Amino acid sequence: HMLHTILRNLVTNALKFTHPEGTVKIAIKNTQNEVLFVVSDTGIGIPTKYLNNLFSIDCELSNNGTANEKGTGLGLILCKEFVEQQNGKIWVESKVGEGSSFKFLLPSAKKE
Repeated sequence: HMLHTILRNLVTNALKFTHPEGTVKIAIKNTQNEVLFVVSDTGIGIPTKYLNNLFSIDCELSNNGTANEKGTGLGLILCKEFVEQQNGKIWVESKVGEGSSFKFLLPSAKKE
């Protein structure tokens, strides 16, 4: 349920901030100890000055999508909470006009 919520929020945001002719991709890479999830898009991107606070209630980024959809940013805060509850890490890489990649690492499930 938690993983579904994180991916749904990140994919919904990627679609919201990507023009119809753009792309949104999901990639998953499993290593021995961690699983890396990446949701990337060719959307409008995020200005560098907002990247450090993007997962915080203090972020002052205007949340209008490419079709003027409104957003509160609470989905990203929820994603961060869920990832950290699982001893994981979440971050974003973005360039204005080129798109964004939201990445999160979760510990691999222990094999019995």
